[in-house]
Amino acid sequence: MDATELCFTPATALAAAIRARTLSPVEIVDAVLARIERLNPRLNAYLTVDADGARAAARAAEAAVMRGGALPPLHGLPVPIKDLEPVAGLRCTYGSKFFADSIADIDGIVPERVKAAGGIVIGKTNTSHYGVPRHVRQPDRPAVPEPVAARPDLRRIERGAASAVAAGLGAIAHGSDGAGSIRIPAAFCGVFGLKPSLGRVPLWPTTDIWAARGHNGPIARTVADAALLLGALAGPDARDPLSIDAPPEDYAAAIRDPLPALRGSASRGARISATRPSIPRCAASPPARPSGSRRSVRTSSPSTRAGTIRARRRRSSGRWPSPLASASATPRSPDGSSRSWPA
Repeated sequence: MDATELCFTPATALAAAIRARTLSPVEIVDAVLARIERLNPRLNAYLTVDADGARAAARAAEAAVMRGGALPPLHGLPVPIKDLEPVAGLRCTYGSKFFADSIADIDGIVPERVKAAGGIVIGKTNTSHYGVPRHVRQPDRPAVPEPVAARPDLRRIERGAASAVAAGLGAIAHGSDGAGSIRIPAAFCGVFGLKPSLGRVPLWPTTDIWAARGHNGPIARTVADAALLLGALAGPDARDPLSIDAPPEDYAAAIRDPLPALRGSASRGARISATRPSIPRCAASPPARPSGSRRSVRTSSPSTRAGTIRARRRRSSGRWPSPLASASATPRSPDGSSRSWPA
């Protein structure tokens, strides 16, 4: 197979070929790096590419294959990490000009688990400023081009990982999602993205562990590839008290099982009932404003109006804490007591 075909081969097929010794991790990494070098100046999907480190890891993975023995699920597969997650020895900008030259000295949980599963961290993908959707265009870097025409309120999100997977700059990629940052770019780029349940993939490090709302998850071109990556990332971790305290399912095996019929026998398959007559009527005539709506509360409750005015004054006077203020604060448990967390 040529280099282009290799770059668009599913991760599950690449993993099987590595185990069968018909394909080397070195060949895969070289093909992906060559494609990144050719296309990334136009796509801007990667902020940092670790070519030397990836090639060294690929050679080590090839040697492990030749020695024989059991191989972990992602063995020899290149996996980019979104640049909100630290990878030891690589730049970690958090999508911000403030950290343009910052080098991480630790691995976050995601790259830690990718490496433990045999994956090769090939680089860091583009992201908006601290992952905030409204700040995708940074003054120190070109923006990721629009894959499709999108509504202005939806297109201003990071698309690095989804663009990389769609363009063959990696078969699978790590993403994170708080308000659509996996799902929306995946939809615009024509790939598959999954936002797992909160805590299914642990989140660490973070400035405020109890207020964390990030969901780490996979982006891939096939559901099977996403299941492969999610299986490597999921599972509890003591460093994240919000992580789900139960072993993850075998997602790769689960997608191979046929879905049961939703209604009726398996031979008849699933059925979809006719639309209820009330639905078109409700759509045609909007319901009346309820008695407890915001307008009636504003006009009937002076105390509520006064409370709203006080809240607006607090926001405008700058008394609300800055999102960055917690970066140096000691993490606290729900009861308010301070607690030390492992570095």
